[in-house]
Amino acid sequence: MTQNSPTLVLPPSLSRTVAALPDKDRNRLDDTITRLHTVNGRLWDTEDRVRGALLSAAQVADCKREIDQLNAERNLLAERADEVLGSLADAGRADAPLHTETLASVIDRLSVLTLRIWHSERAAARDELARRRVPALHGQREELCAALDALVSDVVAGRRRLPVPARFKLYGRDDAAPAEIKPSRRLRRVLAFGGLSECGKSTSTEFVQRTCGAQCFKIGFLLRQAAHREGLADPYALSARRQAELLLGELNRFADAHVDTELFTIESVHDDASIAELKRLMGDALQIIYLDASFAVRVERSGTPAQAVAAKDEIKMSRGAHQVAALADHVIDNTGSIAALRARLRRIAAPPASTALRAATPYGLGLPAAVASATADFTDAVRAYGPGVRLAALTGSPGEGSWIAGWSDLDLLVIAEHEAIGRVHEALEQYRTALGGAASLGPTLVTPGELTARRLTPRLAFVLHQLQQGSPVLHAAPGLELPTISRGELAFAAVRELPQVILTTRRLRADAGPTALRQLYKHLVLACRLLLREHNQWESGPDRILAAASRMPGLTALATPSLAEISSAWRDGEAELVLKPVTVAVDQLLTWYAAQLAA
Repeated sequence: MTQNSPTLVLPPSLSRTVAALPDKDRNRLDDTITRLHTVNGRLWDTEDRVRGALLSAAQVADCKREIDQLNAERNLLAERADEVLGSLADAGRADAPLHTETLASVIDRLSVLTLRIWHSERAAARDELARRRVPALHGQREELCAALDALVSDVVAGRRRLPVPARFKLYGRDDAAPAEIKPSRRLRRVLAFGGLSECGKSTSTEFVQRTCGAQCFKIGFLLRQAAHREGLADPYALSARRQAELLLGELNRFADAHVDTELFTIESVHDDASIAELKRLMGDALQIIYLDASFAVRVERSGTPAQAVAAKDEIKMSRGAHQVAALADHVIDNTGSIAALRARLRRIAAPPASTALRAATPYGLGLPAAVASATADFTDAVRAYGPGVRLAALTGSPGEGSWIAGWSDLDLLVIAEHEAIGRVHEALEQYRTALGGAASLGPTLVTPGELTARRLTPRLAFVLHQLQQGSPVLHAAPGLELPTISRGELAFAAVRELPQVILTTRRLRADAGPTALRQLYKHLVLACRLLLREHNQWESGPDRILAAASRMPGLTALATPSLAEISSAWRDGEAELVLKPVTVAVDQLLTWYAAQLAA
């Protein structure tokens, strides 16, 4: 209310009961009751305005429309207050006598009576009738407060129960069928989250937003926006089809205005009829996700009494929230670990896809004969394991054609089911034995589930991107599905990985003897490669990477010997001949990097 308007004071027993609610519910209730009282004040003023002045027909129509909209908001706020107040009831007394109205209805009457007293007191100076009414109005308020306190005590003790608070008020325009609406071509994918109270809807949407870049909306917000745009007072009074069309219209507007947004989420799906209509309009572009958890689990997670969760469930079930499970594209049992939930959400939000990979033999990778032979034997061994091993590939320099004997590692990626990892270990041991001292093997073992759940390190994400861009594989099972990795994702991954690379480079620089040359040089190249990704530059090969990095704004050219010169000096035991220019280049890069972040 404004400074010149009355404050709504709740009776003492209700105030004490509300004060004992959990912080989240108490704050929500305080806000809702304050807004309800404010809306009643605006209603009073608008009704006075339409009755007390000479208005044109158009002005009267505007006032009537405003009154309808305020009444719709008043009923919505009362329902919202009852969602919290209903948790005060003793859920175990279903046989208790039914009261005629909800607690929020009585509070609403108390709000109106408070306004009536305030306006009557202001009018008393000039109106004798108003002056005589003031004492009686105060008496009415005292009686209403006493009755409300007594009702609260009875409800809490289970001596009386409350009716279902849904009001089903009809405000606004007639429910006329508009022109057919279709999804915008820019509205690519929408995930709709449903479920009962404390099932994890908000947690899930926040995770999808944070990890997949989704734009998140509350269904109530979208409907209110649509109602405001079209002059509707209460969109919930419309048919399920019309509500779905309003939702789709708002999603279309946002998608058309934000063309780079690939994914949207909407919550909370509490109305099975309207979400079914939205599914008919959108088809597979809308994926309905129902989060399921037992009542006991949801009560434990909420940290509130069981009756509070039950009261919220009752409201949602009255609207059809539990029926959404039968319509859902995905029903997730959210009684397990957060890791399992997030893995399932990532597969839904960013589904894997079949990838056309380029196969090559080890002899086609430019490897020495002994290394190629040992690699061919390993490939044959894992291929013989059947579908348990999905992919084997040499990554990094072999795929880029820059592998150098005596300098480069054999970085190996194997995707295998967890049950097959033991057999892969045996094949790796045979591989190392066959290699002898010809090369150092660096295997990375990952399960298909880890990939499709996108539990990826930045380097693994880069390897998958390289494979999808045409880097060769040694073996790939038919129908292999991999997460699609975009350049944008790699640029963000570079931001996360670069700090660790810089820290490691500083550590290596502090002990920059000849034995540290190889690691120091490789980290110099890796740091430059990550910096280039942030600048949307995609170079491969150490010489080209360092040359491109030398052109970054403010960085002095990195005058290092070529990879061929450095690797030759390393193999010949003359690392000290090239160590100096490498350390100078490392110092240049570290100095430049520190200056960029200090600016």
